[in-house]
Amino acid sequence: MKYKVLCSDLDGTLLSTKSDVSEFTISEIKRIKNTTRIILVSARMPSGMYYIQENLGILNQPIICYNGALVLHENKVIHSVSIPLTVVRDIHKLTEPLKVDLGLYAYNDWHVPKTSERVEKEIKYTKTRPTFNSTENSILEWEDKNVGAHKIMIMGTKETADILMPQLNTQFQNELNIYRSNDTLIEISPKSVSKLSAIKSILADDETLNDVISFGDNYNDLEMLVNTGCGVAVANGREEVKNSADFITSHNTEDGVALYIQQHLHI
Repeated sequence: MKYKVLCSDLDGTLLSTKSDVSEFTISEIKRIKNTTRIILVSARMPSGMYYIQENLGILNQPIICYNGALVLHENKVIHSVSIPLTVVRDIHKLTEPLKVDLGLYAYNDWHVPKTSERVEKEIKYTKTRPTFNSTENSILEWEDKNVGAHKIMIMGTKETADILMPQLNTQFQNELNIYRSNDTLIEISPKSVSKLSAIKSILADDETLNDVISFGDNYNDLEMLVNTGCGVAVANGREEVKNSADFITSHNTEDGVALYIQQHLHI
């Protein structure tokens, strides 16, 4: 089977470890990259994706960051939608009594109020360092720059996430995408964007969604997998995601994406 574009999520999908692609994946991408455009699609910030692009030899291709809120092509902004700072303030006001931390992301800026086990993990896995700043000061700085947030990460406990999810959905469901990336983390992005909408923005005139094969594991990959020409879930993916995919490949730790490419994608 031939596809013009291959779009893949990173964490839990293309990455065989928490931070790197395997030599097998690099070799399979190298085999097809001259006839198939390889697009990385992630909730990560750009600097957490560039080193993977470089390892795969695809720096000449666009990247889709922040679940589709920011699309870049060789550092040029193709598409950008951010959360207004008035909304960021409202979220801060809602979360402050629960003593959770907000990670704020805009372009290549990542602000957190303090370090934590979660922050140290992200530093290690994305090879990116944050600016340590209070949420209030970060909002004031970004007001001066006239920028909004491409993503908000709420970092707490299972208990605080259980409390906040229904409150966030009640207050912001019409303007934000809100999903739980694990028991303790809630990720927030603008409502009008998704991985699928971002993929549409990078298609060439002679490309349609039917020309795209996509790979993913989590809820934020679901729309992409269902609406592209072929959607492939990794075996470690969420059950709902696997049930909606066209195919299921091996676990990410077993090079599931590379195995599928090797077995099914021909030059």
